[in-house]
Amino acid sequence: MKKTMDKKTIVTKTITYTLLILWALVVLFPFYWMVLTSFKSYSAYNSEYIPKFFTLSPTLQNYVDAFTAVPLGRYFLNTVLFTVVTTALMLVVIILAAFAFARLDFRGKNVAFVIFLSLMMIPNELVIITNFVTITNLNLRNSFPGLILPSVTSVFYIYLLKENFEQVGDTLYYAAKVDGTSDFKYLLKVLIPISKPTLITITILKVIECWNSYVWPRLITDDENYFLVSNGIQEIRENGFGRENIPAMMAAVVVVSLPLIVLFLLFRKKVMEGVSRGGTKG
Repeated sequence: MKKTMDKKTIVTKTITYTLLILWALVVLFPFYWMVLTSFKSYSAYNSEYIPKFFTLSPTLQNYVDAFTAVPLGRYFLNTVLFTVVTTALMLVVIILAAFAFARLDFRGKNVAFVIFLSLMMIPNELVIITNFVTITNLNLRNSFPGLILPSVTSVFYIYLLKENFEQVGDTLYYAAKVDGTSDFKYLLKVLIPISKPTLITITILKVIECWNSYVWPRLITDDENYFLVSNGIQEIRENGFGRENIPAMMAAVVVVSLPLIVLFLLFRKKVMEGVSRGGTKG
C-alpha cells in the first residue's frame, strides 16, 4: 500500500513539475527573445525570413544606437526623478489617509470612505481627461509637477493599507494612548514597522507603474526635456532607417527593464510576504 502511495506521489510530482517547467518556458520566452533580438544586427534581423532562435554574430551596436539615436540617458534620468518623487509623495499621502480612516474618529468617516471607494468605479479615461484639463488650466503642462501631481494618490493602496492598519489590535493603540503617545508617533513607531512588508509591496508596485507610464506622459508633455523612457523607446522605432529599428528598440527595452528586474529580485521575499500576510490581529 505504501509503495503504491509513493508511486502516486512520484507521478503527481513529476506531472506537476513538468507542467511548471513548461509554463516557465512560455513565460520567460518573450524575455529571451527580447535579449536575443537586442544582440542581432539590424541587417541580420531584417534578412531573417524565418526567425532564428540564436545568433552566431552578436553585436552591441544596438545598445549604442539606443543611446545615440535619442537622448535615452536624459529620458532615463527623467524617469528616475519622476518615479522617486511620485512614489515618495504617494507613500506620505496614502499612509496618512489610511491612518485617518483606520484609527481616527470623525463625523461622516464611513460615508466619506464609501464615496472614496466609489471613485474606483470611474473609468480611467474619464480621470485622464479631467486631469488633463486641470493640469492645463494650472499651466503645468511640460513640467515635472504636471507629470507627478495626478499620480500621488491611489484609492486602492489607501484601502489596502487601511485594512492592514485595522488588523493591528485596538489594545495596542489604547495602551499607547495611555502612555501619552501621540497619534503621529503611534503611526511612526508601531503601525509603519508592523506594515513594512505591505508598504514595500505598494512601493514596488508604484515604482513599476511609474516606470512603465506611457499614456499620461505622452499626453501632458511635448517637450523632449520632460520625456520619459517610454517616449524614448517609441522614438527609436523609426529613426531614419527607412523602417522600424526593432533591434535597437529591444536593446532600449532591455536597459529600461533591468532596474525593475533587479528591484524585484532584491525584494521578492518582502513582496511575497506583503501579499500573503494577513496582518497582526489583536
